[in-house]
Amino acid sequence: MAQDKVTEEYGSLLFTDADMQERLSKPTYKKLKQVINDGTPLNIEIANEVAHAMKEWALEHGATHFTHWFQPLTGITSEKHDSFINPREDGTVLMNFSGKELIQGEPDASSFPSGGLRATFEARGYTVWDPMSPAFIKDEVLCIPTAFISYTGEALDKKTPLLRSEVALETEAKKVLELFGQTPHRVYTTIGPEQEYFLIKEEDYKARPDLILTGRTLFGCEPAKGQELEEHYFGAIRPTVNEFMKELDDELWKLGIPAKTKHNEVAPAQHELAPIFERGSLAVDDNLLTMEKMKLIASHHGLVCLQHEKPFDYVNGSGKHNNWSICADGKNLLEPGDKPEENLQFLVFLACLVAAVDTHADLLRLSVASAGNDHRLGANEAPPAIISIFLGDALTPIVEGLIKKEHPESGERELMDTGVPALPNIIRDNTDRNRTSPFAFTGNKFEFRMCGSQQNLSDPNVVLNTAVAEQCARFVKYMEGVAPEDFMAIAMRFVRHTFRDHQRVLFDGNGYSEEWEAEAAKRGLPNLKTTVDALPALEKPENVEFFSEYGVLSASEAHARFVTKAEQYAKLLNIEANTMVYMVNHMYLPALMDYSGDLATTVATKAEIGVDSPAERALVQKLTDGITAISATVAELEATNAAAREVEDPLAKDEKIRDEVLPLMEKLRGEVDGMEKICGHDYWPVPSYNKMLFYV
Repeated sequence: MAQDKVTEEYGSLLFTDADMQERLSKPTYKKLKQVINDGTPLNIEIANEVAHAMKEWALEHGATHFTHWFQPLTGITSEKHDSFINPREDGTVLMNFSGKELIQGEPDASSFPSGGLRATFEARGYTVWDPMSPAFIKDEVLCIPTAFISYTGEALDKKTPLLRSEVALETEAKKVLELFGQTPHRVYTTIGPEQEYFLIKEEDYKARPDLILTGRTLFGCEPAKGQELEEHYFGAIRPTVNEFMKELDDELWKLGIPAKTKHNEVAPAQHELAPIFERGSLAVDDNLLTMEKMKLIASHHGLVCLQHEKPFDYVNGSGKHNNWSICADGKNLLEPGDKPEENLQFLVFLACLVAAVDTHADLLRLSVASAGNDHRLGANEAPPAIISIFLGDALTPIVEGLIKKEHPESGERELMDTGVPALPNIIRDNTDRNRTSPFAFTGNKFEFRMCGSQQNLSDPNVVLNTAVAEQCARFVKYMEGVAPEDFMAIAMRFVRHTFRDHQRVLFDGNGYSEEWEAEAAKRGLPNLKTTVDALPALEKPENVEFFSEYGVLSASEAHARFVTKAEQYAKLLNIEANTMVYMVNHMYLPALMDYSGDLATTVATKAEIGVDSPAERALVQKLTDGITAISATVAELEATNAAAREVEDPLAKDEKIRDEVLPLMEKLRGEVDGMEKICGHDYWPVPSYNKMLFYV
């Protein structure tokens, strides 16, 4: 029964290929598939028939409105709903949806971040249908995935550069494969995003202004118990959380999102969902939809889903692992095979990927930079800010042998005996896992582990796709004029020289260690520890030229993203600083004054009857000293943050915030958290970590 239910409902809210075949004429269906699969132009006649079919399908599923669903530079999704109704003179309505409405929308572009591409008074922008990502129904609205561009044609969103980077990679990878005698119809990336998140009780969330306004706790002393017992990871799932996960699976499956794995993560109240791999841009769309559904469905169970990278100090934060590979007509080009040392095509693509990551490490670091992720990277819970590649036991000897001009051989995959006759023997994987590595080979794909849990994955994949495209082009140029009989020898020389020239980025050890940080510095690897350190990468002339050469970002679009990212950093931390000031003045100081005042009254009362109370007197003094220190720090923070807001240059403002505002925020937190440890429980104005993380 369960199988029948899942198979019947899977994709029921998605306008699938089967729906298109059923509802479109054969000629229109064929032409639409050419648009989707071959990138041929879309004409209005096709769009009109598709729009009518979509509308009829949507009406049958209870939809009354449609929207162009897009991804502005905020990083989240946006939508404006329009009804299908078209009033008639007799007072009735027709339900219409035209091809023009399907292809193009016009949201007001002035209120979205543009990084200077558009002035406030230049309001016009366009959403453009992306037929490669299926339409779906959400909350009785037909959602049409779209790109978002300005009146003058510049990309104002995350999706457009991603689609451009996929075109660039496909173009250059096909040229490589042609040299190997292959002419695939399509070359595309596959992505499997592992999404981490926290669930807490809604009542606790509503009692914490910091969670409501910033998505993370700005205050909170260390809980009595953290994750040190390691019993939460893969542990039994709480019944309430399990009900949430079940409903989430059902809703995602209806949308055709292949949710596969769910489990408890390392930190208390932390969990993870992982889907089956999908084509690149579709996987990004589905991840954004998954995040939205998580937040909505949590509310059905009295819970709140926190997707910030660091909602709680003292326990692990949340990431989003970007599992990336490249395929040609369904064949994984990063599949090493039984003897990777003899698989020249695999070695070429591997060499291109290694060179891409090393050459553009600064842009990869920038692509995952945010105020939230700064709390997580390099904190012994996530990879360090230094970009390196882990190849594992199977590939490392091969690469080292090639560099040394030796004849490497891959090791046999070992059959491991468990020592228990009733248990089957198992085959050891061809590589171990290295959770400290930012960019790790995991058998037939690479896992980029630095991404933040709340970020749009378009950014890192734009860099990765374009960087690999560049290296594929370099290989093709390297092989120009090579005779067929010399092809293998020259191609292997390219592989060997590429590994040699980029060997510095290969590291299989402990990325958390201080020794690695020192070694990375010797190798000349960048160590951009904060968002502010990483931001200038987007303004480097060579990086601007890199994006421009492959048609992914123009110089003005790259600059706009620099400005937008810099402004977002400042705005987020300004909100956090303002929230801290508010909570201290309106919640923490009054609570501490009440407690210390009541305690002082008790001391005075005891003194009147001749009872000495040195412990209480000492505590009153400690509370009074704490109140004095907090009052001084909060005043300093408020003044320093106000001064930072007056700085006009985006990068200079961010530097002032990082160097002056953030240290005061940390100081204030330390002072308030110190008071939480000694303040009476009934007086403390917000739920503690002990309560929020360990609910039943």
